[in-house]
Amino acid sequence: MKRVLLLVALGFGVAAPAFADLALATSKNCMSCHAVERKVLGPSFKDVAAKYKDDKGAVDTLASKIMKGGSGVWGPVPMPANNQVSEADAKKLAAWVLSTK
Repeated sequence: MKRVLLLVALGFGVAAPAFADLALATSKNCMSCHAVERKVLGPSFKDVAAKYKDDKGAVDTLASKIMKGGSGVWGPVPMPANNQVSEADAKKLAAWVLSTK
């Protein structure tokens, strides 16, 4: 029984960061236009991660786009600026998006 409880606790420890960043994305309204696995209004987070997988400066690039908005990279629909997102949160969100597989 102790072994099962330990495995469950370890499982939650590994999954907690993913849930925490999904919670942050939800709280900052990212999920209104994006989803992890499918295109909504904007690209899926998995598609973004694939596009930027070899870009060493991707966290900073995406954090800037999260805060300032952007257009033309994923089609004609612009991404609006998100003034409610701090630089620290934008970098945390960008790193999480880039970690999606």
